[in-house]
Amino acid sequence: MDMDWVRGEKLGHGSFATVNLGVPRSQSSQFPPLMAVKSCGISHSCSLMNEKLILDDLKACPQIIRCFGGSFSCENGERLYNLLLEYAPGGTLADKVKNSDDQRLPESEVRGYTKALLRGLHYIHKFGYVHCDLKLQNILLFPNDGVKIADFGLSKRTGNGISPGCEFRGTPMYMSPETVTGGEQGAPADVWALGCVVAEMVTGKPVWRCSNLAAVLMRIGVGEEVPAIPGILSEEGKDFLGKCFVKDPSCRWTAEMLLNHPFVRDVENFDDVADSLKGRQESKTTVSPSPRCPFDFPDWESPAACSVTSLPAPEYSPQPALPFSNLTPPTTLEWLGELMTHQSPDWSVSGDWITIR
Repeated sequence: MDMDWVRGEKLGHGSFATVNLGVPRSQSSQFPPLMAVKSCGISHSCSLMNEKLILDDLKACPQIIRCFGGSFSCENGERLYNLLLEYAPGGTLADKVKNSDDQRLPESEVRGYTKALLRGLHYIHKFGYVHCDLKLQNILLFPNDGVKIADFGLSKRTGNGISPGCEFRGTPMYMSPETVTGGEQGAPADVWALGCVVAEMVTGKPVWRCSNLAAVLMRIGVGEEVPAIPGILSEEGKDFLGKCFVKDPSCRWTAEMLLNHPFVRDVENFDDVADSLKGRQESKTTVSPSPRCPFDFPDWESPAACSVTSLPAPEYSPQPALPFSNLTPPTTLEWLGELMTHQSPDWSVSGDWITIR
């Protein structure tokens, strides 16, 4: 099905992609009146195409962002690939933590968000995928405290051990020991990242507080140190994080196991929220009527009209965040050496992603 749409105001941009509001030129029951359009040049489109293919597989899960299709466009002389995504009126979980009192969330909210994230992760892992970049900035907020996992550009099929070419994906601050020391990124790595997310919601600060990337990687990958468990958490919360922060991935609890942990098992009213979100998806009702953007004014529109088209389904592989040139698996010291000499931003903040509201 084809649909013309118009690009609206910019929401944010990263190193190679931008996110704009998007509105269909003619309303349809198949699409909402407001979307988030993630765009990049054709030369960098591999990650977005990979994201579309994965989201198509995971579209039935209420805790995962919806994708409405992909399209190509030519704007201002540049050929772009565009991914049409569900718009999150509440912003990111990182925004909420930053803007909350004391820049941290009460445990009651943390429990609800954690249970939702576990449901999403369990679904992702059940279908044979690994997210590879779970963090506060990639968790979006919806009405009634609903949360959805987003940004699957670095996600991959569950593999056996190290990826070909020793690909290194994700944000170092949230990486598991097995990822740092050997590039192993399976479902347990997502659970470790979830633990980092939970601790950060509670304290408002990253679990690793180091001045540079090398120091972070050494603390994660070398020795027996694990992130500090916040003392303000309940005993159930401390035990929950203890199950996430297990050095040996084979002994780390799975998302399915954690769903039965007392920290989240009896969260009140969450099932009603999840069912409500699922019902809104199935009925395809409209999103929030207050999108916080000036649609009644003509100057926000770009002249570009884009058409959603069906994409072929080849096996796209995302561009790794930090590629390694060796074709054989490196030793732990070689791996850490490569990572420490790589020029990277300060991963403790999301400075490379600029949000515009």
